[in-house]
Amino acid sequence: MQHFYKFLITIFPISIVFFFVQYYISASFFKNTSFYYSTWSIYLFHFILTLISYGFLVFVNRTFFDKTGFAFMGFSLIKMMAAIVFLIPLLQSEVVSKIPDVSAFFIPYFLFLFIETFFAIKLLNNQ
Repeated sequence: MQHFYKFLITIFPISIVFFFVQYYISASFFKNTSFYYSTWSIYLFHFILTLISYGFLVFVNRTFFDKTGFAFMGFSLIKMMAAIVFLIPLLQSEVVSKIPDVSAFFIPYFLFLFIETFFAIKLLNNQ
């Protein structure tokens, strides 16, 4: 559980900083663009999904420590599917240019994935 608390203490402030940076960029540089999803809903989605994912990794590491890498790959696939399900309303909408919305979603997706991968590697190296 100690790994999860370290992860939570790290990801929470990083998420807040990333949120405000993206909010400032979208408000300053994309004034005329109307985004389908708000910045807070994107970050809430990523934050919750990343917490669930890393919590699952810590659980697998404690019970089946040799299967942690497989659990990471499997949950990454589940996260990708959840991202597509989250984006289906945008893809089916009448929005003319979907590129800003998709970029606003996938930039934090890869940032959260990088942080989660970094902590998963640390979790695997502690064995």
